[in-house]
Amino acid sequence: MSSITWNDICAARERIAGYAHRTPTLSSTAINGMAGATVVFKCENFQKTGSFKFRGAFNTVASLTPEERAHGVYAHSSGNHAQALALAAQLHGIPAYIVMPEDSNPAKVSATEGYGARVISCPPTHRGRHETAARIGEETGAAFVHPHNEPRVIAGQGTAVCELIEDAGNFDVILTPVGGGGLLSGTSIATATLLPNTRVIGCEPAGADDAFRSIRDGRLVTDFTPETIADGLRTPLGDNTFAILREHVDRIVLVSEQEIVHAMRTVWERMKIVIEPSSAVAVAPLLRGEFAERGLRIGVVLSGGNADLEGFFSALSPQAAA
Repeated sequence: MSSITWNDICAARERIAGYAHRTPTLSSTAINGMAGATVVFKCENFQKTGSFKFRGAFNTVASLTPEERAHGVYAHSSGNHAQALALAAQLHGIPAYIVMPEDSNPAKVSATEGYGARVISCPPTHRGRHETAARIGEETGAAFVHPHNEPRVIAGQGTAVCELIEDAGNFDVILTPVGGGGLLSGTSIATATLLPNTRVIGCEPAGADDAFRSIRDGRLVTDFTPETIADGLRTPLGDNTFAILREHVDRIVLVSEQEIVHAMRTVWERMKIVIEPSSAVAVAPLLRGEFAERGLRIGVVLSGGNADLEGFFSALSPQAAA
């Protein structure tokens, strides 16, 4: 049994109230037709810092004692948790130290620094993240906030699906992306209480399929080199999220890089909203007909909108057109 409960999620909702946005739920007739189902999107791309991560980060910082906050907070993150923790720390008036892989999305690095955090680069590996973060922790004495395995982070992430269910009602299936598993874990715990007959399914890039293999093999897979455009999903599960997913999640489905790009483009074109590749991972199974059953109601958490638009706008520049 997991150590995170429904009561923890309720407490998180109280802490983040007035700070996190209650993001909208949207639907698309065109995507409903492609999916063969009624789909409702929870748009966390409109959340503060551009992703659901602000919920868990703020809940955690707000839960720290004054003594724990005295030296600030630190974390390792490819971008969205980095921005979220940086803002949460700024709102509490404490420093934040963020370890980011060398191949992180430049827009996410810039935004993290813009929220006042000190960014420290590290090798783009699981080991590189942890070794660099450990050094920063020793040097600063800051409190570590894990991007997905921290119970208070997981509880905060679970608040998004609570709002989705309150706003849109019952669902047959709820889909979320899975990288480290914090969002999927929080979603599955909340859904088990609010809609116990609803299937919760994680969606993962085939090029970073550690969660799929961990659940299939019954052991935690952490040593791997991810190869996916979905930079927010390159991290492995933690022991807490692994245990929660085994208990509450129906299954993990895999999607290809081509399907991720197609899903992102489809949402941009049909819904006129910007989502990042990690969000598109939860849309991709719908577009290939994975859940095309008559009358099915599906909820999808669009995890974020921090896409790297540099290449897109460079292509539109007068110099490129010349």
